[in-house]
Amino acid sequence: MSALNDNLPYKPVSFSETVITELMIPSYSNFGGKIHGGILLSLMDKVAYVCAAKHAGNYCVTASIDTVDFLQPVEVGDLVSLMASVNYVGKTSLVVGIRVISENIKTNQVHHTNTSYFTMVAKDEQDRPVQVPGLILEHRKHVRRFIEARKRKQIKQNYKHEVDEIEMPDNEELCAQMLVGERCIIA
Repeated sequence: MSALNDNLPYKPVSFSETVITELMIPSYSNFGGKIHGGILLSLMDKVAYVCAAKHAGNYCVTASIDTVDFLQPVEVGDLVSLMASVNYVGKTSLVVGIRVISENIKTNQVHHTNTSYFTMVAKDEQDRPVQVPGLILEHRKHVRRFIEARKRKQIKQNYKHEVDEIEMPDNEELCAQMLVGERCIIA
């Protein structure tokens, strides 16, 4: 942890922890009768904003979302709770970890439906990135989450670099060879 004499204060993880719970209504369902993934993404974005803005003390925008895997379907009538906490802070960005659970209020069955990480950037009144307060890690799980977020950031940077290195072969035959066994044909 850097020195506590920086210009900006440090805030504990618990300061901005946020929970939003919402009842899943029929208008949220997709053609398959389950809750539409876009509804859940919108709720996740909302809870990420609240958590990040509270920590930053500024307006925050979503810069990226790391992996959204829908592990369990969410049913109409379920209560969905989205639990968010700041896991990592950079200079102007924050990583908000979100755990989503659904609860059937008739059976009391609870399902973990997804976990995701939203990178948010704090903005000032002129829409410029602004520095965020440091993070006080209050528990061992906060330390683990901070280290994991930093590692995910490194992996993401390596991934971007590798994608930039992908080259399309000029030779049609080489392209065709690369696609052998794949479910596609070249027209």
